[in-house]
Amino acid sequence: MTEIVLMSGSVRDGSYNSAVVATLRRIVDERPEGVCATVLHPVELPFYDQDMDAADGSEAVLRMRRRVAAADVLVISTPSYNGAAPGVLKNALDWLSRPYGESCLDGRTVAVTSASPGPRGAVDAQPGLVEVLGHVGALVVEHPPVAVSDAEELITDQGEFEDVECLAALESLLRAALATVREAGTSALAA
Repeated sequence: MTEIVLMSGSVRDGSYNSAVVATLRRIVDERPEGVCATVLHPVELPFYDQDMDAADGSEAVLRMRRRVAAADVLVISTPSYNGAAPGVLKNALDWLSRPYGESCLDGRTVAVTSASPGPRGAVDAQPGLVEVLGHVGALVVEHPPVAVSDAEELITDQGEFEDVECLAALESLLRAALATVREAGTSALAA
């Protein structure tokens, strides 16, 4: 069973990035093969504190680390706050990247997407997020940027997306992430 962990970088009710996560979860649930998805909420984590980390963190931190460590893929959907990913998402990555030398992100396949009501779909937040993921040793999925623009017009009353182009882009990103996992597994077997 291939396990995918989904995370939205937005904490507000009615978030477009949470709608991306809900849509991805539905796409995964509709796949015939053995793939499952879990949603994690970075807002549940306290602010990163090295003293707390040295004392094994909080239960929420430990739970999130275990879920990500057990997953094959992490998919993050981020809004753009002043051209960058929000602090709540960076905070989650700080927790997940520790303890030093034991990061559950090291070597983990991670796909990045974004959404906004604007015409660029928060794509400007993706490069900085990808850079942070590179610093923590994640294997970022190579794929043209997937950014849901004009999300306010596309979101359904159920808090998901049904737009054909949007669904095709998210499905393509998901396929690329699963292909990256397979390639990484093949490379590890060949080594």
